[in-house]
Amino acid sequence: MKITGKIYLSIILVFLYLPIFFLIYYSFNAAGNMTSFKGFTFDHYLSVFQNKRLIVIIVNTIAIALLAASISTLIGICGAIGIYYLRNKKLKVGLLTLNNILMVSSDVVIGSSFLLLFTFIGHFTGMGLGFWSVLISHIAFCVPIVVLLVLPKLYDMNTSMIDAARDLGATSWQTLIKVIIPHILPGAIGGFFMALTYSLDDFTVSFFVTGSGFSVLSVEVYSMARKGITMEINAISTLLFGLVMILILGYYFIKRGQQRRIEKRGGILR
Repeated sequence: MKITGKIYLSIILVFLYLPIFFLIYYSFNAAGNMTSFKGFTFDHYLSVFQNKRLIVIIVNTIAIALLAASISTLIGICGAIGIYYLRNKKLKVGLLTLNNILMVSSDVVIGSSFLLLFTFIGHFTGMGLGFWSVLISHIAFCVPIVVLLVLPKLYDMNTSMIDAARDLGATSWQTLIKVIIPHILPGAIGGFFMALTYSLDDFTVSFFVTGSGFSVLSVEVYSMARKGITMEINAISTLLFGLVMILILGYYFIKRGQQRRIEKRGGILR
């Protein structure tokens, strides 16, 4: 990389991460403001963990993220395999286009659409906005992410492996479990972590589909910020940023371990 490219990349990283580190720095400010740093303290973090409402909201957020990521990963794997083996090219292109709509559409459009949908359903069923509306919405925008990460692994797969499994007498289910799933597993794991991160970070869609008795962390932080900036918001944002970084590092180490195992198998084969 040329020097100018490195300088440009450094400037971009500074603009992206400097506000975050500024927020983290003042989350430890004993003065309770973001104008002057008067001492180091953990009081703002303690107040977060002593706030029972915030603890419930954090648990809600993590539960929604884990459920949405798990369910969307299963649906995304099935969808990607279905699209891969679809023989009708026009139908395949149509399904891929529909899958990509949620990726390119505005979050405001997606959120308002789900709001209208759940309001219509609630009119006949009596089901209000809350846990299920948030979960279904998160699954909906997480599934396309998983599909897009799994499909390249399927197209990269050597079809002779599947033919060999069938020649050896493997059933369709055995071929799926023993050959296809292990090959697409890195993409599925990547899709799970991406879906988990998207669900944790989402605000716009969640803002439209949360009810009065249920909330997630991003919506709660927005509500708190409207009343005035407090160091509790900094502490919550720091914790959320740390959680996302842990997830990214976890995915990196899992990917690295898989790559090493593949290299070792290659070395043995050679």
